Amino acid sequence: MYLKKVDGPRAVTLLDGSVMTQADLPEPGTRRWVASRKAAVVRGVLYGLISQGAALERYGISAEEFENWVRAVSLHGEEALKATALQRFRCAKPE
Repeated sequence: MYLKKVDGPRAVTLLDGSVMTQADLPEPGTRRWVASRKAAVVRGVLYGLISQGAALERYGISAEEFENWVRAVSLHGEEALKATALQRFRCAKPE
């Protein structure tokens, strides 16, 4: 069996015991960003499956946009990444 060479680990174990692999990340060049895809990228970066720089380049997103995703997940969970919930979770910046 042939395994494609990838930078970094092939899989990481998340806190809940589940395993996340490179195949769980969205396809490069993704245009339609639903909450689950955003959360997968955030988890991939936070657990070391892909570097932040590689994720930004691979998906064509800005550092500021990615930081907003991370902030939303850390404050409100994956639900905050939904476009329909954007205004509900948008609030004044913490003091």
